Amino acid sequence: MPSHSLPQRQSLVAQTVIFLNAQIEQGEWRDWLPSERSLCELLQVSRNTLRAALAHLKHEGRIRPVHGAGNQILVRQKPKAARALPRDVALLTPDPVERLRPMQSLWIDDMRALLSERGMRLRVFHGHHYFSAHPGPALQRLVSRNPHSCWILMLAGENVQRWFSRNEIPCILAGSTYPGIDLPFRDLDHRATCRHAAGVLLGLGHRRLAMLTQKSSRAGDLESEAGFLEGVRQSRHTDADAVVINHDETVASLTHAVRRILKLQPRPTALFVVHPNYYLAVASRLAQSGVQIPGEISMISRDDDPFLSFVVPMPARYVVSPHLIAKTLLRPVLELLEGSAVTQRASLIMPEFIRGESVASPKPGV
Repeated sequence: MPSHSLPQRQSLVAQTVIFLNAQIEQGEWRDWLPSERSLCELLQVSRNTLRAALAHLKHEGRIRPVHGAGNQILVRQKPKAARALPRDVALLTPDPVERLRPMQSLWIDDMRALLSERGMRLRVFHGHHYFSAHPGPALQRLVSRNPHSCWILMLAGENVQRWFSRNEIPCILAGSTYPGIDLPFRDLDHRATCRHAAGVLLGLGHRRLAMLTQKSSRAGDLESEAGFLEGVRQSRHTDADAVVINHDETVASLTHAVRRILKLQPRPTALFVVHPNYYLAVASRLAQSGVQIPGEISMISRDDDPFLSFVVPMPARYVVSPHLIAKTLLRPVLELLEGSAVTQRASLIMPEFIRGESVASPKPGV
């Protein structure tokens, strides 16, 4: 190929046009092309190159740009026979991987590696519009443009779960299902974990407990609250009491929640926090208020992230290997890729409790 730039660019555009035409004719995409970002990543071309190729397809009458929706396929050859879906795996999440919690990013990387060893690829799709109160139209476009034999749904609310269930899209939940939804899922056993946390604190002598959790309708968070309250109310300690305090996932709201906790009468001597980021914020606010951990209040984090190893005093928390999470998801993923039913519909992982240095028995008279 000549070394000067113009022929190279023309050749790359031509190659892109040939590839897109071939994929359309083979029925690789139904009704809509994938998004420009997805096509650029797939073809490893620049946005300008892709748009030049798309302009050529538009001129040929193969596609029609629709404002706000994408590129609609107008003319395509019908597949001669039923075509197997790609063996790549799709993962759907509200936020891009780099904005997820470190632990979540780690198991996604492990899943990508496990699939790569088997000659498969993990494709990540993200966007809050897929997780809205009415996600149907957005999900329909996404799945139509990107048919896959298996979807992994992450942080999926009830509306998302019901849409995939109703449309019989092959998927596995990295999370828990809502009542009445029959989808295979893999998750941490949040209910048992939080029940155990309540038991640990009660066993140390705490009788006034508080749980700090975000306002959430996610199944795992609802299970967490239920498990923690069960652990207190079903214990043999009839004098034990627990309160649940919600926040809206902002620093200001967490600060307000800490003030509420410190004003409670009697003041809780133990605090169970859902989410490591919020644990860090709460511990910082308590330190600013002159409240010692664990001298005046014990704390446990429901979840782990690598940065908690550098917090002083080291937090008590529940730890699970990201590789174990990925391996637990791998089996149902492979079954769906083979067109089989998932043999084990539900599987819950019990994390390991790390005692840390943030829990102790309450001081007499506190």
